[in-house]
Amino acid sequence: MRAGIPVGVHVIVERDGRVLLMRRAGTGFFDGLFSLPGGHVEPGESLRAAAAREMREETGLCFDADSLAYVGVVHRLSDTNRVDFFCRAGGCPGEPQIREPEKCDELRWFDRDRLPPDVVPYVRAALEAGAGPWVIELGW
Repeated sequence: MRAGIPVGVHVIVERDGRVLLMRRAGTGFFDGLFSLPGGHVEPGESLRAAAAREMREETGLCFDADSLAYVGVVHRLSDTNRVDFFCRAGGCPGEPQIREPEKCDELRWFDRDRLPPDVVPYVRAALEAGAGPWVIELGW
């Protein structure tokens, strides 16, 4: 029997040249570092449906899953073999809020060309890769 590979999805939301980042807290995984909204794809869930769900749960922003565009993929060796998909949201409908304070202690817009130094490394690589499409392999 083979173990499945954890699949994550992350959403790039931009407004006026700035990207929305969340600082992780209380999760035991990259706590204290900024990341994009996102999370794991649940069984029976499409990538874009997972992305839309995670955005709603984490920030309160509601996107139609079909409006999310694929940008790239990061295949990385972390605690295990992982695959993370990155989507871009068209526009930002409303003001984001911290909806899961047990997992996030800050939500902020950052200039795309001046990201904070404390960004999750594979998320930084994805943001620096550009408009896409791209595939990045890390940690191998």
